Amino acid sequence: MLKNKKVIIFDLDGTLIDSVWVWNKTDEILLKEVSGNPNFEIVNIQDFRSKILTLYNDGDIYLNYCEYIKEICGSQLSALDIKSIRWQISSEFFKNIKYKPNAAEVLHKLKNLGFILVLATTGTREFINICREENINIKKEANFDDIFSYIITKDEIKESKPSPEIHLNVMNTLGVKPEECLVIEDSLMGIESAKNAGIEVASVYDKYSDSDREAINNFSDYQLNDFAQMLNLIEKELSELERD
Repeated sequence: MLKNKKVIIFDLDGTLIDSVWVWNKTDEILLKEVSGNPNFEIVNIQDFRSKILTLYNDGDIYLNYCEYIKEICGSQLSALDIKSIRWQISSEFFKNIKYKPNAAEVLHKLKNLGFILVLATTGTREFINICREENINIKKEANFDDIFSYIITKDEIKESKPSPEIHLNVMNTLGVKPEECLVIEDSLMGIESAKNAGIEVASVYDKYSDSDREAINNFSDYQLNDFAQMLNLIEKELSELERD
């Protein structure tokens, strides 16, 4: 998995942090607030959001999503206002979110082994800054500024995953080839993005991606149950390299 690799590219939402529930909870609250109806809800809000977001691949996909929310709620608010409300709701959650179990240990291990670590997320730069500056848990366990040599967000790209743009940007910026990189992802769109860039992918299990599990297993080069398993694989590969 790590042989001949120089750069390890991590997704954030659902991969390093258990955050999909945050967006689900945020959108549940948002729909009630925007519609003015405390009983307004959509069954399986995650699938709903994913389907709407896949309709858009460029521009501000979350502004487009909020425009859709405006329409189904019959709101007089602008899409920009709704996006601002959505951000206010979610940001409070993200100030306290934690790394998934053993994720911070994996980051420190790979960093100490000399790998270049990159964070490539379709989250916003504003979201990253909350994690960097206001989230005590993340700062304590594995501070972004200490761990990652390069961080790229949706604000620096035109096309979202599954477009390969975000990974092509990483390779161009760092001057590396696809075969020198490994992407760690949880979602099908993220995996497709990496594969479209010609990069090997290790999928880390996240229950919120179960609806795409078969496709995820088919497209990813390596399948990991969790970061504890990744730690074990790293140790195993190190032992094999030492014997060679």
